[in-house]
Amino acid sequence: MSIHETVLTAIGHTPLVKLQKLAGPDDAAVLVKLEYLNPGGSIKDRMAVHILEKAEKAGLLRPGGTIVENTSGNTGVAVAMFAAVRGYRCVFTMPDKMSKEKQDALKAFGAQVVVTPTNVPADSPESYYSVAKRIAAETPHSFYVNQYHSADNVEAHALSTGPEIWEQTGGRLDAFVAGLGTGGTMSGCGRFFKQKDPRILNVGADPIGSVYFSMFKTGKLSPPSVYKVEGIGEDMMCGAMDLAVLDDVRQVNDAQAFAMTRRLAREEGIFAGGSSGAAVHVALQVARELGKGKTVVVPLPDGGRSYVSKLYSDEWMRDNGFPVNGSDAVSAATVKDVLGRRRGEVITARRTDKVEAVVKKMRENDISQMPVVDDQGHATGMIHEYDLLNFLIEGKHRLSEVVDPLVQPIQGLVGPDTPIGRLREIFNDDNVAVVKEGDRITGILTKIDLIDYLGQRLR
Repeated sequence: MSIHETVLTAIGHTPLVKLQKLAGPDDAAVLVKLEYLNPGGSIKDRMAVHILEKAEKAGLLRPGGTIVENTSGNTGVAVAMFAAVRGYRCVFTMPDKMSKEKQDALKAFGAQVVVTPTNVPADSPESYYSVAKRIAAETPHSFYVNQYHSADNVEAHALSTGPEIWEQTGGRLDAFVAGLGTGGTMSGCGRFFKQKDPRILNVGADPIGSVYFSMFKTGKLSPPSVYKVEGIGEDMMCGAMDLAVLDDVRQVNDAQAFAMTRRLAREEGIFAGGSSGAAVHVALQVARELGKGKTVVVPLPDGGRSYVSKLYSDEWMRDNGFPVNGSDAVSAATVKDVLGRRRGEVITARRTDKVEAVVKKMRENDISQMPVVDDQGHATGMIHEYDLLNFLIEGKHRLSEVVDPLVQPIQGLVGPDTPIGRLREIFNDDNVAVVKEGDRITGILTKIDLIDYLGQRLR
C-alpha cells in the first residue's frame, strides 16, 4: 500500500505534459510541469513546507506559534495547509488586486487575511510587505516566512523541482522558462540546471510593469507600474532572485498572458492561472527560436479555479479591455512571434556597395529591399527595388556606381514586442515592417509573412 501520513508528504512529483497544439511542428517540444496538482494547488507548496520545516528544526517556529506572511494567495494556501496539519495559527497580508477566490481559500483553512492596497510603493507602511512585517513584530511567538528574501525559498527548488525535471526528462532539456516572482523557482531550478549542464538556457518571463526586466538588462530598477496578472513580477528586487542564473528575461503584457492562459484551457485542456499563460507565451517564443529536436520545460505555478471570476470570465475580460473568444489566438501576438526563428537573419548592404552587387543580392535572395548598415553593423537606411528601378530607367547611370545616393530613411520601424495590430497600419501605407533592436535590424516583415503567421495560428 502507498499511503501518505499527512497531506504534506504528497507534495511534489507533478507530471510533465507535452503541448500538442500550441507549439508548431517545426518548434522545440514544450513540456509543462503541472504544479497546480500539488495538494495546495500550486508550486508554493514546495517552498512553504521546506522553509517551515527548517524553521521548526531550528527552533524558530514552536508549538502555539503564529506564522505570518505577505502573499498573493498561493504561498498563503501552502502555509495555511502546513499550519492546519501542525497546529499553528496564521495571519496573511494580501494586495487588493488578488481574486476573491484566493482570499476565501485562505479563510477556509482558518487563516486571518488582512487586505492591503496594491498601488503603493514596496516600502510604504501600507504595502503588504510592510504590514506583514509589522504584524510579525507585534505578535508574540511569531515566525515571518519572508519568502521574497529567503535563501530557503531558492533551496527548496534546487532540492525538489529542479531534480524532478532533470529526472523526468532524463537530463535532456535545452531551455527552462519560468515566471519571475519571488525568484525562488528560477533561482533554484536555474542554478541546478546550470550546474548539470551550462548550455541549458534559463529564460524568465516578467510582466510589463515589473522591475526584473530592467534590472537584468540595465542593472537598474525601472519605475514599477500596476499590471493585472497575479503571482509574478515585483516592484522591488527580491533577495531570492539570482539574476546571475538567467540567460534572458522577456516581458509579457496582461493581454498576452491572459490570451495564452485561455488557449491552454481550450486547446490543451490545461486549466492554469494567468502566470502560467505568461510563462508559456515566452516558452513558445523560445521553442520557435530553438527549433525542432530541442526541448523547453516550463512550470505552471497554479491552476485556473482561482481565476474563474477574472481572466476566465468573458465579461471581466471585456470590462478590462481584453479580447475574448476567437480573437484570443492572435490578439496578444507580437512582431517577435511573427518573426519566429528568422529573427536576426537579415540580408544587408553597405553604402559603398556597387549597384550591380546589390541587384544581384536582391535577386538571389528574392527580396525587394535591404537595410543599409555601417562598419559596426548599425542600420543607417534602406535600399528599395523601386529606387533601383528608377535609377536604371534613367539610362544615365552605371551598374558600377555605389548605392549611397539611393539610400532612403528607414520607414515602418517596429520593435520585437510591437503588437501585430501595428503591422496592419504599416502595410496600409505600402511599407514593409523593419524590426529594429537597438541600432541593429533583426528582421524584415511583409504582408505575406503576417498572412502566413495568422493562418497558422487560426488553424
